[in-house]
Amino acid sequence: MISSSFISSYFMLKAVDNLCLHKMGGDLYQRIEKECEAHISRALQSLVGQSPDLVVFLSLVEKCWQDLCDQIMMIRGIALVLDRTYVKQTPNVLSLWDMGLHLFRKHLSLSPEVEHRTVTGLLRLIEKERLGEAIDRALLNHLLKMFTALGIYSESFEKPFLDCTSQFYATEGVKYMQLSDVPDYLKHVEMRLHEEHERCLLYLDATTRKPLVATAERQLLVSHISAILDKGFTMLMDGNRIEDLRRLYGLFSRVNAFELLRQALSSYIRGTGQGMIMDEEKDKDLVSSLLEFKASLDMIWEESFSRNDVFSNTIKDAFEHLINLRQILDTLCTELIAKFLDEKLRAGNKGTSEEELEGMLDKVLVLFRFIQGKDVFEAFYKKDLAKRLLLGKSASIDAEKSMISKLKTECGSQFTNKLEGMFKDIELSKEINESFKQSSQARTKLPSGIELSVHVLTTGYWPTYPPMDIRLPHELNVYQDIFKEFYLSKYSGRRLMWQNSLGHCVLKAEFPKGKKELAVSLFQTVVLMLFNDAQKLSFEDIKESTGIEDKELRRTLQSLACGKVRVLQKVNAIQLKETVEENTSTTERVFQDRQYQVDAAIVRIMKTRKVLSHTLLITELFQQLKFPIKPADLKKRIESLIDREYLERDKSNPQIYNYLA
Repeated sequence: MISSSFISSYFMLKAVDNLCLHKMGGDLYQRIEKECEAHISRALQSLVGQSPDLVVFLSLVEKCWQDLCDQIMMIRGIALVLDRTYVKQTPNVLSLWDMGLHLFRKHLSLSPEVEHRTVTGLLRLIEKERLGEAIDRALLNHLLKMFTALGIYSESFEKPFLDCTSQFYATEGVKYMQLSDVPDYLKHVEMRLHEEHERCLLYLDATTRKPLVATAERQLLVSHISAILDKGFTMLMDGNRIEDLRRLYGLFSRVNAFELLRQALSSYIRGTGQGMIMDEEKDKDLVSSLLEFKASLDMIWEESFSRNDVFSNTIKDAFEHLINLRQILDTLCTELIAKFLDEKLRAGNKGTSEEELEGMLDKVLVLFRFIQGKDVFEAFYKKDLAKRLLLGKSASIDAEKSMISKLKTECGSQFTNKLEGMFKDIELSKEINESFKQSSQARTKLPSGIELSVHVLTTGYWPTYPPMDIRLPHELNVYQDIFKEFYLSKYSGRRLMWQNSLGHCVLKAEFPKGKKELAVSLFQTVVLMLFNDAQKLSFEDIKESTGIEDKELRRTLQSLACGKVRVLQKVNAIQLKETVEENTSTTERVFQDRQYQVDAAIVRIMKTRKVLSHTLLITELFQQLKFPIKPADLKKRIESLIDREYLERDKSNPQIYNYLA
């Protein structure tokens, strides 16, 4: 059975076909437009003064819109021929669908109350959702699609929506910044940005996503960047809050705030590090503290800052500043790094494996790279290495050579040439001692009961040691003379000079409680052997018998008489301890060497350039010299060379220097 609606539709379709066939499509189009406009006008006017409940009102608007869409689609289906003939063939005539949208948009603008209440209702619903209330998202979605279809989404909805969003988050940002700590605030911002992104996926037009997120970022982040950094950055760094710092980095990357974050990181490192370095009471643990600090920064850089090169360079620059912070006043950091290595490489570090020691060397090498005055490091490191090698106190020769290899890779062979020479001397000394033991002099002339091992050191490789006079026991003098005779017979033309301050011995002693072996310095040996012939000796007696100068003798006697276990302790540890004079001497030698290097650099530059201004000469010196130096010190060296007639001031311009051949 055929329904009446089908028959009605069939006859209407035929009627439209006939009208179009007889060139009456224009009249038909105008009649349809007139009827649609009257219907739309009545429908929108009926909404004026409707329910004060915004949700109810929005539902009525949605129904009105949906009814229009359904009716236009039905008309278009019946009058399809009209769309395909008259509309297509006639310029500036809208399709039936577009004509319906145009009429709805026209009469909506003629009903400002309806449009205003609709927009206000949509904004209120979104605000409720932001405040945590459940809303009808489908209703929102349908009405916003209506605005898009009508072509008024941007002007009528998006602009007021972004204004409301800005006001909402401006208020919320201030409130949350005051009430919460930085980690919680960052979590809140991250959550809000995620919600706004979801909002775009669920019901907002895709074109809104970018300005919406930018608005939220501006009010929640950009407006509070300084407060976030001032209030929480130090706390996050001190606490190694990896996850929170990762969140901070991610959020700051969204608003191009990396430079402010970089500045905060630099200030934090410099401030925290300066507190470590300038606190003289913590000098003993300074290197360990710096290594721990650097390790924590590296972990944050890797896990929170995405291994960003900008932040890596910031850490490096800040650490270089720290390591050289006290260079102007002293060489503390450089010296302490060398001393730290001495502790790690010295025998007696129980429980440290080769792998752990190697890892520690690599970590210290990172600090070494930041040192500007590497000549200072080389001087202290060489002095400590000499003691380890000469006293047999090195924890691992392999580790020693590994460290020198690392230094060579960093600074070149010229930097490690003397250090490598020290190892060659030690190896060669072993061969010389073996050869000496097999020699006829050793077999026939050596006194019994004494074993001697000699280190033959090349003067240019080793630190400078001041000569110290001492009256050795007859047996030791004989031993020295026999070795000297043997050595010079093999290496004629060389000169041997005994360094008594570096000698050490193992003495066999008999005490009431049994026999003991004492590891002592040569000076301690000479003093102790005096007591073979006397029970008591005065300071003056010992001084007269040994010939040791007052200060060194007091130091020697103190080590023998004031230890926790007197005499029985391993008192040659005194040779490992650095005196104030020794430290000062090392520093003075470094600065003396620097003066020579500065003088040589000035002469080298002026010999090439012949004539140069003071400013350009200073600039070239800073480029060539590899250690930190103040302009005032450079000026002193220039004046010295003028006094020694290497240079002269130009007679017409005292700021110009002339080289004197």
